[in-house]
Amino acid sequence: MSRSKRKTPILPNCTATSEKSEKQKANRKLRRIVKEKLAVPDGELPQKKEISDIWNWGKDGKSYRADLTNIEKTK
Repeated sequence: MSRSKRKTPILPNCTATSEKSEKQKANRKLRRIVKEKLAVPDGELPQKKEISDIWNWGKDGKSYRADLTNIEKTK
């Protein structure tokens, strides 16, 4: 796969390489809060969007980059 290249140049907007740790933290926090809410009757379950804000994570989404050269697509 050393000669593979991106077919669609959709790249992250920031220099962060992964959001894995932020996703893990958000899901753990959500599971902990849901577990506490299930113990109490009449507790409304929260959504993941209410718990964590994805705009505070390392990457600020992805965007289509049509201006990339073939060399930049292989990175």
